[in-house]
Amino acid sequence: MSPEQLPAGEVPGDVAAFRACWFLTGPTAGGKTEVALELAEQLGAEIVSMDSMALYRGMDIGTAKPTVAQRRRVPHHLIDVLDPDQEFSVAQYLAAAAEVVADIRRRGRLPLFVGGTPLYLKALLRGIFRGPPPDWAFRSQMSELAAREGPAALYRRLQAADPATAARLHPHDVRRVIRALEVYAKTGLSLAELQRHFAQAVPRAQCRVYVLEWPPTVLRSRIQRRVDAMFAAGLVEETRQLVARWTLGRTARQAVGYREVLEHLRGVRDLAETIALVKTRTAQFAKRQRTWFRSLAECRPVAMDALQSAADVARRILADAPGFGDVERLGDAAGRRDAPVLGDAATLGDAPGLGGAARRGNAPGLGGAARRGDAPGPGDAPGH
Repeated sequence: MSPEQLPAGEVPGDVAAFRACWFLTGPTAGGKTEVALELAEQLGAEIVSMDSMALYRGMDIGTAKPTVAQRRRVPHHLIDVLDPDQEFSVAQYLAAAAEVVADIRRRGRLPLFVGGTPLYLKALLRGIFRGPPPDWAFRSQMSELAAREGPAALYRRLQAADPATAARLHPHDVRRVIRALEVYAKTGLSLAELQRHFAQAVPRAQCRVYVLEWPPTVLRSRIQRRVDAMFAAGLVEETRQLVARWTLGRTARQAVGYREVLEHLRGVRDLAETIALVKTRTAQFAKRQRTWFRSLAECRPVAMDALQSAADVARRILADAPGFGDVERLGDAAGRRDAPVLGDAATLGDAPGLGGAARRGNAPGLGGAARRGDAPGPGDAPGH
């Protein structure tokens, strides 16, 4: 079954299988791709994308997808599996990831999740809340109440039924207020009670989750070089070809980089202003990513600097990992002199454009957040 055929509400019953996987994450432009390739080769692993925008075909430059050469070097999964006019829920991502992980393990390999979508990471580690199915009659009734008496009337009901959830929702967030009231009406339990399990961290000793951390000023510089490189590689033309081929869905058209270029193509601002805005919004997204990673107790920080090679970082991660303290297991590749240095975030290598994406049908694997509050969502992710 292909990912787009998975039911939107289907969630794997047990995420324990994911806890035995490896995870490499970090903010955009943080060098995840290069480190992941080294780490995967040392582990005998295959890479499972944890990037909500890498799911989409044709969105290559703006998402900084691994190049064709990199995907030949190490098999990648959950990349290029959807058209940009499709949506994909977190539940669907988990179900697709479960299938990929099972397939990788059947072949005696290890799964290594790589990407910067925090909501995907949290869902893989802790699962997601499976509430009651939608009650459209109830929702219609509550919507009518909000239209008739104002959002405050709904919010007062939620304060009485579920004060903890009410405290973290804005009184005018009618959609989420109605959902919380719906859950209470159907189960007799507050949304806060039902979600408490998913707020509990997995003990760090039971998982291998690594976050690449750069000094903020260095990361900003890397982001600026990354954005310049994307525009130089043809981001405007790629976006023009996307809209010529598809009517972009909500997620795809809100992606950082593409959203601003779409506005540029409509004449909202000139190219120089567009590039500057993409740099600003990408830096803002990276800041939100870092906040999320710090909130997840499972994450082990990996301090980065521009002088380290990707092999050096992989060696440090393996030395730190539970059960992988024997650095000699790294083999000869970890000390290769030609290992990439992480100081240049601007290098896109042979990153494919729109035409290249269409030729990657033989790429290994299936070829891969929904926004909640301030969580970096699928419209944010600007790549690795």
